Amino acid sequence: MKEPLILGIESSCDETAAAVIRGRMLLSDEIISSAAVQAKYGGVVPEIASRAHTDAIGEVTARALHAAHVQKEELDAVAVTYGAGLLGALLVGLSFAKGLAYSLNIPLIGVNHIRGHLAACYLEDEDLKPPFVTLLASGGHTAILYTKTETEFEILGGTLDDAAGEAFDKVARVLSLPYPGGPHIEALAREGRNVIPMPKMLKGLGGYDFSYSGLKTHIINYAHTMSQKGAPWSKADLACSFQHAALDILVEKAVEAAREKGAGTVTAGGGVIANGYLRDSLAAACAKAGLKLVLPAKKRCTDNAAMIAAEGLIQYRAGNFSPLTLNAAASIPLR
Repeated sequence: MKEPLILGIESSCDETAAAVIRGRMLLSDEIISSAAVQAKYGGVVPEIASRAHTDAIGEVTARALHAAHVQKEELDAVAVTYGAGLLGALLVGLSFAKGLAYSLNIPLIGVNHIRGHLAACYLEDEDLKPPFVTLLASGGHTAILYTKTETEFEILGGTLDDAAGEAFDKVARVLSLPYPGGPHIEALAREGRNVIPMPKMLKGLGGYDFSYSGLKTHIINYAHTMSQKGAPWSKADLACSFQHAALDILVEKAVEAAREKGAGTVTAGGGVIANGYLRDSLAAACAKAGLKLVLPAKKRCTDNAAMIAAEGLIQYRAGNFSPLTLNAAASIPLR
């Protein structure tokens, strides 16, 4: 049976992206980013992001189709992020996708951005099948999930306050590091040592829940106190100690969940999964526990359209199509 040819479109934040897949085979993956412009303001400015998407959406889609060596008339569906994200940014991608799907008389598939992150692993292993345990770690979500089928998962636990990625960005500002904070903390941490005591409340939580607000506050207080005292302290050591505290618990609980559920495979998704220390730690822990680990390529952990197309394929096979009246949503449930 012919595998469906799906165009994915992503515009939830500062990346305008388009990708084409045939089944689980990735044919193209294009991104035009406004991150360099946003960095001047220390974060994403919604109006600037929306204007950048408007300028880039046609070009990035044309690039994706050209790189995939397909004509738009060959497409079987258009998958697009409808939430969560910046409303203005989402509307640019969603409106473009609606027009394209309507003009071609093919299905429109609205994709939950976070489910896109979860689906990215399917592009790395064409034979991957549920059940498995998934670690989700991004700027807005941190959770441990048990994926029962391609369309159904159970949330085993999640953050009670800040997400891991959010904590990285806030700590980066304390350390006077540029936006986005995650990659800069990772680079600085490589120069430091894990020698600064961190609070134990992350390990004290039962089950698979997390809390990052206390850790973030601890880092802020430590930096301010040391600076006010005029005492010597190392930003690199603080970055390293924070990274260990924030990420070791994710690895520990993901492996623990796989053991409890009897799952032989662990997957992961979300921007934080691009962190090299986390990837190495997950690989070592899964190998020790005899678990298979499937990680998306680093460039498909951050926002991209390939993951949106991958989730679009899942919904296409399930027959879950969206009406042209579908609206963008700044916040939607993980489910």
